[in-house]
Amino acid sequence: MAEDYAAKMGRKTDAELRQYVDQYTNYLEEAVLAALDELERRGKVVAEASAIRTNVQPVVAQRAAEAATVRAAEAAVAEPEQEQAAGPALYSPATIAIFSVIFSFLAGGVLMVINLFKLDKQSKALRLLLFIVLYLLGSSYLLQWAVLQFGESAKWISAAVNLGAVVAYLWFFWPRYVGRRSYLSRGWLPALVVCLLIFGIMYYLMMPMLGQMGGAALP
Repeated sequence: MAEDYAAKMGRKTDAELRQYVDQYTNYLEEAVLAALDELERRGKVVAEASAIRTNVQPVVAQRAAEAATVRAAEAAVAEPEQEQAAGPALYSPATIAIFSVIFSFLAGGVLMVINLFKLDKQSKALRLLLFIVLYLLGSSYLLQWAVLQFGESAKWISAAVNLGAVVAYLWFFWPRYVGRRSYLSRGWLPALVVCLLIFGIMYYLMMPMLGQMGGAALP
């Protein structure tokens, strides 16, 4: 607003500017200050300038503070509305698929469960957890059976199990539990760090067991 008044006063004559100063109580305080500034810029001496500024500057400062408070309140209201329009932060289907393939369908399932809790769909999250548990039990029995039947060549079963889980997550659970909605893609780096730590701890804990199994296998 100050810049608009400055441009407006720059187009006025000295006499018009003096009118703002001489009758300053009849004009908006911002306009009076702009007129004073313009007169001083032109080298005109205004004897009562100090007294006028003392009277109008507090009003201008108070009005600017009130305007800043209003803008801050409007911004505080607009920010949640913008976030709601953009949607919640969720792990994308691509992230869920990648984590399921690289680590395990358990990792992808956990990300999917986090999404559902983020959407306040606790009951559906519990249903997904039940599916993961049942799928884990079923896949464990399937892998044991495949190893007994096919030996080392049964390793492809594990990849097929993870792929089956990905299909279930993305083509069954996502359309029904998440649905078509706008969302912000959540950063995957923290989840990656957590997965690496968990699998690292699991590997460390299983090393003695693997060592014993390896020793027992030796003739």
